[in-house]
Amino acid sequence: MGQILGNLEPKIVWDIFEDITQVPRPSKHEEKIIAYVIDFAKKHNLEFKQDKLGNVVIKKPATPGMENRKGVVLQGHLDMVCEKNADVEHDFLNDPIKPYVDGDWVKAQGTTLGADNGIGVAMGLAVLASNDIAHPDVEVLLTRDEETGLTGAQQLGTDLLNNKILINLDSEEEGTFIIGCAGGTNTSGSFYYDAEPIPTGYIAYKITLKGLQGGHSGLEIGDGRGNAVKLLNRFLWNLGTTVDFRLASFDGGNAHNAIPREAFATITFHHQDEIHFHSFADKFRQTLFQEWKSKEPNIEFIFEKVELPNQIVSKETQKKLLRAIYALPHGVIRYSPDVKGLVQTSTNLAVINTKPNEIFVLTSQRSSLESEKFDIANQVKIVFELAGSLPRQGDGYPSWQPNINSPILEVAKQVFKKMYQREPKIEVIHAGLECGLIGEKYPGMDMISFGPNLKDVHSPAERVQISSVQNVWQFLLEVLKNIPEKE
Repeated sequence: MGQILGNLEPKIVWDIFEDITQVPRPSKHEEKIIAYVIDFAKKHNLEFKQDKLGNVVIKKPATPGMENRKGVVLQGHLDMVCEKNADVEHDFLNDPIKPYVDGDWVKAQGTTLGADNGIGVAMGLAVLASNDIAHPDVEVLLTRDEETGLTGAQQLGTDLLNNKILINLDSEEEGTFIIGCAGGTNTSGSFYYDAEPIPTGYIAYKITLKGLQGGHSGLEIGDGRGNAVKLLNRFLWNLGTTVDFRLASFDGGNAHNAIPREAFATITFHHQDEIHFHSFADKFRQTLFQEWKSKEPNIEFIFEKVELPNQIVSKETQKKLLRAIYALPHGVIRYSPDVKGLVQTSTNLAVINTKPNEIFVLTSQRSSLESEKFDIANQVKIVFELAGSLPRQGDGYPSWQPNINSPILEVAKQVFKKMYQREPKIEVIHAGLECGLIGEKYPGMDMISFGPNLKDVHSPAERVQISSVQNVWQFLLEVLKNIPEKE
């Protein structure tokens, strides 16, 4: 029984979701949550199977009277994006998430909640655990490592699934059916350097840019939100025209699919330049507030004197790095010419991380057109090359091409209209879903995606709407009842 969420409805879903929040499950570290779902299957005497990567499918036979209906796959991913506020102590490998109820929303204390995609996983498991709902043959497919490049779906075993209808439960707007999505890839660059000693007479400052909204780099990339890495780099590059500073570290962002909310840099310069530094930093802060007061009202720009670091980045590497970050594109590259308001192609400058003798930069590109995805990825790659960096590109994942004549889409539309007396929204989204990859592994799969209202996923402001979970759960049960008979 859930200690925090146990009074919410549907109780079976919230109890399972609260259990999931107590199991650490960062991307690429899903061992504990995999053990949880396998134990869940065993407790309910359900057949389960794993592929070589560790993706899990749990199977439940049709309930009496539903044996002649087509079978359904309910699908979600086990991992979560691990973001926290800088002042929060949290070890995502070992610490449970701390959910709490705020009105009609469930949130987490200072971290991502993991409702993306924990609430979808909870719904799938709740169908398996329920004894009082009608459903056809059900397979619940739970993939790993979705958030860092859909690795689980990319390496999905081809002998796990028997059913040919798939309902992906990884969408974030109630009343919207997703029937297609963008493809994506990552492009990274490494700037290697020989560390240098700090000259005599130098002092050090830590510069912090925080308080931005961040968010999902697919869903919110068209919202015009600030990128902390880009903004802090702008300050550093321009500061160099006034103060001869040296960079010790530059860090920001945590995930390829999250817009950076915070960025931090430690710099050193001669103590005689301190007044010039303060004057420039004060003016830059005023500029930030003026430019971003409406879109990013909580933006903070802080500079504070700190102890000298042990070493600094070589001057040549510093110059190449700051120029590259300045030149790297970020945001919407092109809107769809066919669907008003739909982002067709984008790129996200996602992460910068200072390591011993290396500064690593990660970017992520998305497009509903494969040709444009590779085009913007190559643009990013060339910026890295021109800056003298070593660029790398991932294999990426394909787009999911929509099928407006999908039979499961028609079922969902009819059920929705009957329940709500209105038409649902049918959309193709800019975010990445696993459906395209699953469709490649299982040709002929008829697919749709829907889910409850989630806001600000991939950030500590993530929240899921309680009433919406109730609505989508009831809708899912009605869809399962109305799956057509086998041909």
